[in-house]
Amino acid sequence: MAQDDTDWKEAAKAIPELRFLKTLVTGLTLVMGLGMVAVVALLWMRLNQPVLPELPASITLPEGAAARAVTFATDRIVVVTDADQVLVYDRAGGLVGQLALTP
Repeated sequence: MAQDDTDWKEAAKAIPELRFLKTLVTGLTLVMGLGMVAVVALLWMRLNQPVLPELPASITLPEGAAARAVTFATDRIVVVTDADQVLVYDRAGGLVGQLALTP
């Protein structure tokens, strides 16, 4: 019976450390939960922004040309055609310049 009393007293001494550990685990759980909410909120706000910039009503390509790629710069729109021409348009849709690529 003396051994049982010793085990009980040691367990009673360990209780404050267990309470502290329980508090730490609970705090970590709350912080992780808030972090997950923050990550989801940031992703939701970021992905709801419009992807494309404001586009002009129309862009007229040269006759017989088809666009292969379109790139948006801060104040220009660049179109690469299937005839290996690079066409540069302003934000209003007017042709600013063109360049022929040589293979």
